[in-house]
Amino acid sequence: MRLGVLDIGSNTVHLLVVDAHRGAQPLPAYSHKVELRLAEHLHDGDKLSPEGERELRRFTEESLRIAEDKGVEDVMAFATSAVREAVNGEEVLARLRSATDVDVQVLSGQEEARLTFLAVRRWFGWSSGRLLVLDIGGGSLEIASGIEEAPDVAISLPLGAGRMTRQWFTADPPPAKEVRNMRRQVRAEIGRVVGDVVKYGRADHMVATSKTFRQLARIAGAAPSSEGSYVKRVLSHEDVSQWAGRLATMSNAERAELPGVSAGRAPQLLAGAVLADATMDLFGIRELEICPWALREGVILRRLDAMSGT
Repeated sequence: MRLGVLDIGSNTVHLLVVDAHRGAQPLPAYSHKVELRLAEHLHDGDKLSPEGERELRRFTEESLRIAEDKGVEDVMAFATSAVREAVNGEEVLARLRSATDVDVQVLSGQEEARLTFLAVRRWFGWSSGRLLVLDIGGGSLEIASGIEEAPDVAISLPLGAGRMTRQWFTADPPPAKEVRNMRRQVRAEIGRVVGDVVKYGRADHMVATSKTFRQLARIAGAAPSSEGSYVKRVLSHEDVSQWAGRLATMSNAERAELPGVSAGRAPQLLAGAVLADATMDLFGIRELEICPWALREGVILRRLDAMSGT
């Protein structure tokens, strides 16, 4: 069947059209996305602004028209940290549902981690043994580990690259003191959960998903996306540490000139590198493999699994 997946993230809203059948790999057929940056529309006590709500509705209506044109049979919609943390998030989604008939599921951070883990497990298979999966989003950092399709532990921390950029950096590039203070905070918060993860055992395969990790891998020399999903891409802790230092001295415009980095994503790449460096260091990770599947694919796979009895 042809499914439409509407992903309402903190940075990007994305419609992905896939051909998906039980027992088969979901195949992307069409992609439409906009860097809406909903997290930046949270004002007045973390309320989603009227402008942010209007932009979300406009994109949803546009996505529904595209989905119809592309022959989509069903649209699934989910939202992550920006909508989850908006104090008026439920009201905004209720109005969106009334206007468009789209029922948006708000995922908890733990659900994000579990569904991303499912996608990674299906991509790499059982031969990977115990997986450790890291995902740096705009609003949160997800960490999951396990030997089955459901992780033994799934953790979400409010340490997204966009969130840290807004909270800590006041200039372009930011003062060294701000970078150090941010580094100190993220390491303290990640350090609190390391024991909860490693007590289940050392991972056999350490994996990263998300745009942040893909961009870091690309600027460190990994193959571009144009070479396809099946090319192996890795990211070493040594490269991440070096780039965290280099990015701290670069302006947003200079970062945007790096391979694979868009102008819209450039401002938060430094925070993403600091987060990646801290996580890899605290978990003792020398190298991560980049997985092309992440949360969206996990949502699709869960939906297909639920159809198994039909």
